[in-house]
Amino acid sequence: MTEILSLMKWPLIASLILPWLLVYLGLHIVQRGVIFVDLALAQTAAFGTCISLVLGYDVHDWQSYALSLGFTFVGAAVLTFTRTRNQRVPQEALIGIVYVVAAAASILALSKSAGGNEELQRSLVGELLVVKDKDVTSTFMLFVVVGIAHWVFRKKFLAISADPEKAAADGLKVRWWDFLFYMLFGLVVTSYVHIGGVLLVFSYLVVPAVCATYLANSILTRFAIGWVIATVCSIISLLITAKADFPIGAAIVCVLGTALIFVTLLYRFFLRPPRKASSAP
Repeated sequence: MTEILSLMKWPLIASLILPWLLVYLGLHIVQRGVIFVDLALAQTAAFGTCISLVLGYDVHDWQSYALSLGFTFVGAAVLTFTRTRNQRVPQEALIGIVYVVAAAASILALSKSAGGNEELQRSLVGELLVVKDKDVTSTFMLFVVVGIAHWVFRKKFLAISADPEKAAADGLKVRWWDFLFYMLFGLVVTSYVHIGGVLLVFSYLVVPAVCATYLANSILTRFAIGWVIATVCSIISLLITAKADFPIGAAIVCVLGTALIFVTLLYRFFLRPPRKASSAP
């Protein structure tokens, strides 16, 4: 038992102190209607890691992180400047293209590498079970800095997420603030991809936010509910992993998916407001 607790110490700490910012950013992503932007940026960050391995760097070297961050910033710029008022092509299509190209490029980059298959799996499900204390603390400090930036600029970010056309009419430079939002978003995604992998980043960003959107209306209440859901699902997943020896990242994703099914059914049968009867002409 002591050995299990020692093994799970830092995965548990990481699961308790890191998802809060992912949940908050997920609320923005859901409101903006660009659900797969986090998946695209996470895969772009993973592609940067793959390039660093091809160049001979270790996944934990600062060069690997710098390459991941650089590719993520390029992806953030692409997503910012492809968002226009009168879009000929839906932005979700462009986001999907970014994801597919980054994923295919990662496979090509690692196709000649001896440990290519292992690295592709790591990029998907991460290495949360063997996360180091310095990685958790440094990521948490970065999250605090990004969280403070979001608090300072919260009115602008929330206004653009809620209604970009109204924000532009009110004098906000939407493209500039969008770029800043995605740059900060890229910092968060890049840092967490190195710990949790692409699938876990996407799940922490989207699933708690969707659940909270079903259950509440205000942004603060949604944030609180989403954080609780992410925390409880993480703890349950760690317990399951300790008992059944499952990959922890995949376990968290599946438990979050189960929570979403439960919340959806709860809303559908108990919480959804009744439809107003249409008046006869």
